[in-house]
Amino acid sequence: MQELKETLLDYKPMTETNVTAANILLIDQIGAGKTSFFNSVNSIFRGKITSKACSGSFEHSVTTQYRQYKVKDISKGKFPNFRLCDTRGFEEKFALDAQEISFILDGNIPDRYQFNPLVPFTSDTSGYIKDSMLKDKIHCVAFVIDGSTVDVMSDTILQRLKNLHVKLNHRGLPHFVFLTKLDKICPDVNDDVKNTFTSTAVCDAVEKVADVMGLPRAHVLPVKNYESETKLKPALDILLMEALQRCLDFADAYMDEQLVKMAAEGKMVHTKDYD
Repeated sequence: MQELKETLLDYKPMTETNVTAANILLIDQIGAGKTSFFNSVNSIFRGKITSKACSGSFEHSVTTQYRQYKVKDISKGKFPNFRLCDTRGFEEKFALDAQEISFILDGNIPDRYQFNPLVPFTSDTSGYIKDSMLKDKIHCVAFVIDGSTVDVMSDTILQRLKNLHVKLNHRGLPHFVFLTKLDKICPDVNDDVKNTFTSTAVCDAVEKVADVMGLPRAHVLPVKNYESETKLKPALDILLMEALQRCLDFADAYMDEQLVKMAAEGKMVHTKDYD
């Protein structure tokens, strides 16, 4: 656990990218635990259970703003070089605006932007970041899915998840699934989270989500958020930090690919100017 924590504390995007912090976007179905994931990660670095972001189980998304959260490690007084970006979750009766999602991915929406379902964000909206750079963009996306509801997830929500999966594939943007509510999937995991990777029920849930989303099984990461716990647990911390580390590894690969792409586009422009 301590090795994982030190690795995350030492993480830095490649100098060539001019990116100071990797941006990981969290998107969930309502109540799956997106905001609880941030609170859980924040608790690990704070050294105690905390609840910085509003979370809970409601009919509609608790998240009403676009937020870019940084966590602070209390023991060393430093901020790790990653941000967990929070946006509205998928709702049965409310579809995330496709253009709005594109603006988030492209780094055009400012931190603390207040969502308005009746008035979607546009390039004319106050605060629009026109000339966004790689440091402003999303570098990895994590879908947060409740493992106990995979079999009963509505066709509407499933289709919206698949549509976004296709959009991310077109962009070459890495994405994962954080599979939550493990304790509801398997009694053995409820007794001890260390049973996660020997649980047949968890394995089955991973398989189902991978098939539904069209993702490799290795991209479906079981995690357990802090919910009823009053003290930190090493085994739970390890699941959370391993998931975060996987995202950062792929975020680095994405940023590297973007540098190659920008260099190639720059050469093409230069050649045209020369001609």
